[in-house]
Amino acid sequence: MKNEEAPLRIGLIGFGCVGQGFYDVVQQRPELGLVITRIAVKSPDKPRTLPADRFSFQADDLAADPALDVLVEVIDDAAEAFRLVSAALRRGRRVATANKAMLARHLPELVQLQADFGGTLLYEAAVCGSIPIIRTLDQYFSHEPLRAVSGIFNGSSNYVLTRMAEDGSDYGSALAEAQAQGFAETDPALDMGAFDPRSKAVILAAHAYGVFLNPNEVLNLGIEGIAAADIARAAALGQKIKVVAGLYRLPNGRVTAVVTPQLLGPESPLYAVEREFNGVVLEAEFAGPQFLHGRGAGGHPTGSAVLADVLALRRGLRYGYAKRATAPAVQLTEDLVLDAYVRHPDVGVLREVLTWLELDPEALRTDAHGTYATGAVALEQLQAWRAELRQLGVFVARTGEVRPAAVPADASAAARAALV
Repeated sequence: MKNEEAPLRIGLIGFGCVGQGFYDVVQQRPELGLVITRIAVKSPDKPRTLPADRFSFQADDLAADPALDVLVEVIDDAAEAFRLVSAALRRGRRVATANKAMLARHLPELVQLQADFGGTLLYEAAVCGSIPIIRTLDQYFSHEPLRAVSGIFNGSSNYVLTRMAEDGSDYGSALAEAQAQGFAETDPALDMGAFDPRSKAVILAAHAYGVFLNPNEVLNLGIEGIAAADIARAAALGQKIKVVAGLYRLPNGRVTAVVTPQLLGPESPLYAVEREFNGVVLEAEFAGPQFLHGRGAGGHPTGSAVLADVLALRRGLRYGYAKRATAPAVQLTEDLVLDAYVRHPDVGVLREVLTWLELDPEALRTDAHGTYATGAVALEQLQAWRAELRQLGVFVARTGEVRPAAVPADASAAARAALV
């Protein structure tokens, strides 16, 4: 059925992968009554798929243009994105963004700007590409307690891990393939170092639990130090290594967040999430477990999420942040531990690392794939030494859930609750 409303006039800021994807999707759905009337880009010299006269180079002009009904911001500069989006919200504008780093750093300010000036900001495309996780949390689970929200939030690192498992290849060659396929950036640090999924976990925390987290305080460990030996050792146990971002409600009612590689078995729905796909597991108090799976990256999947936000803005949708009024306390690292697998090819370096992490040297193990260590490690120690671990290429993965330090790894659920 054809849309009888007046066309919605859109100003698009950015025409990279997501911007082009959104443009393509809109062009293929003329019945929706959307018109991209202005496009602002940074560089006048970059080759593009549209004629040069379709572009302008002053994004501020779009934010100030009263003829535009909605602004879509999809640039990769977090600081510039915040400047443009905050300026638009101060004008009471309706805005959709896909910039997860900007949102993670500035979400409290952006929420306040909406309240002060009456604008609206939606950002489904910022987390997990085509998966509608933000609206699911904000609307469907707005008043239901959640035990956990966890998942694979980064398709680039997941692609690398999949290819290493399929071919037995090393990290460098798998990363090069991901870059050649367009699944990883030329500078892969944000993805492979787990900074990108950390930003997404911080955004989800506002909707799942009503808490605003400082991303710098959330532990994130990446896969830069991973080797074929780690993949093979996991496979020998019937497991896979995945980068899992998790928000967890602790037995004491507080909320924690952590992003690390994790060994997973077939019982986890994340075990089968491969290549550039993402997956999110919700554990709701009353509704039980839920699993969402879809493409986490790419122009058209992410452009589809932007389109959903634009249509929602036309309908007047706003995020509710219903859980802010009853937000729990946060416990990010203090008095928390995780069961860890630690490896470095140099045994001398590995022994030194064990002292940093306060692990007994007796934790060292040797098998056909080399030497490694396992044991319970305090999150505070991992947080304190994470820069050095990354610099040295130490690979750390969790082998179990995050738990209070006073709770033994093998304690039953009832016993755990009694100990905290």
